[in-house]
Amino acid sequence: MVEKESKNTTNIEENIPDAEDLRPVSENLNTSESQSSEETLNNVDDSFSDNKASEDLKNTVTNNDARLEQLEKEHETLKSQYVRIAADFDNFRKRQSRDQDDLKVQLIAKSLSSILPIVDNFERARQQLKPESEEAQSLHRSYQGLCKQLVDVLKQQGVAPMRVVGQPFDPNLHEAVLREPNNEYNEDVITEELQRGYHLEGKVLRHALVKVSMGPGPESLSQEGQEKDKVDEDLHSDENSSEDN
Repeated sequence: MVEKESKNTTNIEENIPDAEDLRPVSENLNTSESQSSEETLNNVDDSFSDNKASEDLKNTVTNNDARLEQLEKEHETLKSQYVRIAADFDNFRKRQSRDQDDLKVQLIAKSLSSILPIVDNFERARQQLKPESEEAQSLHRSYQGLCKQLVDVLKQQGVAPMRVVGQPFDPNLHEAVLREPNNEYNEDVITEELQRGYHLEGKVLRHALVKVSMGPGPESLSQEGQEKDKVDEDLHSDENSSEDN
């Protein structure tokens, strides 16, 4: 009986593994648990990294949108400045061109105005001189030919004479030297040209010196009154005659 129990005890001890045999199992268990923990941490880290990357991407997109909006505003500002500068430059160019044209016209007008008195002298000579001899007539035709050449040069430069007699007086074109009663023309109508005026390409080169009508004089008015009174008397006499009959 005792031998049988000792034999069973021996078998149980033989079936119990040694500590060395259990160490690999423990190590395997520890390794598995460690790997599982690391995987969990890695998953947490990956999840955190993904969230952080998503937030970074969102912030980047927001910043890019804000930067794009700012650049668009700067673009519009620069564009409006460019348009304004271009318009100012175009106006400056047109103003410079207009000023140059005006200066050119002023210089030409100044030069031509100094020639006009010569034309006036030729005209006076033509009206006043009455050559009788053949030699005087030849001389007269000679200087009148020079006058014609001078007038042709003025026409080529755009100079044109004014025609003022019978026209209403205009202070922008004419300069009144005398005003006198006139039975032929109404009031403020030019009756005589004392000095010819000239245009230069539509602008006044020299004002015309003129004589202006004041309308019918006192004598004409008295004559008209007398004629009217005479007509009235004739009408009254005719009426009286008809009543007597």
